[in-house]
Amino acid sequence: MRLTVIGCAGSYPGPDSPASCYLLESDGSRIVLDMGNGSLGALQAVTDIYDIDAVVLSHLHVDHFIDLTSYYVALKYRPGGHPTRRVPVWGPAATSQRLVAAYGLTGSDMSGELDVREITEDFQVGPFRITTRRVPHPIEARAIRVAAGGATLTYSGDTGPHPELADFARGSDVALFEASFLSRDDNPRDLHLTAAEAAAAATQAGADRVVLTHLVPWNSRADTLAEARAVRSDAELAHPGLVVDL
Repeated sequence: MRLTVIGCAGSYPGPDSPASCYLLESDGSRIVLDMGNGSLGALQAVTDIYDIDAVVLSHLHVDHFIDLTSYYVALKYRPGGHPTRRVPVWGPAATSQRLVAAYGLTGSDMSGELDVREITEDFQVGPFRITTRRVPHPIEARAIRVAAGGATLTYSGDTGPHPELADFARGSDVALFEASFLSRDDNPRDLHLTAAEAAAAATQAGADRVVLTHLVPWNSRADTLAEARAVRSDAELAHPGLVVDL
């Protein structure tokens, strides 16, 4: 399985990164985890967007799903009029309504292009076995574990500190964990992880590799990395274009 980071900025796109979006490939199949602001443009640079097998959403904050409205346009008005298949989108129960409202459709929906399905705790997309767990956040949010080809990646999505995250990610080859906050700040409860919390959770999970993501533009990446490496010396930061072969 191969991970390519498309966007890793948190809360809104940064000057050098789209918001959250991650491409996973295995055995000729490809899925996308989240599709935040600005990610569709960057995604086109690394893969054929008309050959994506599914999109899986961690939650419905704009920085994790809004570029699906642009993806709908790309599918509906594909140049040359070539037929396209409906792309499965797994997300919270309100996903279809949020997409329609965000785009401003009236009297129709996006069902001709997007096959929106309510996310469950366990499902299969091609070679990818996907399991999810609810995590603390102001709206319904899920961590996502993906297994394929003998490898496993766990993506935290957006989450506040949660004792079950390490258990859910147990034995992962890669822990792709959000690290929005720094411990020195007065952070809101149940919203995001600090860099130290993310590194500690990945270590508790026994993950072989920890890649920190959802890097908010107002925090220094050097400070985020230093805090994480004080807990785990091999912690690394995501960046657009990062490729990890699991």
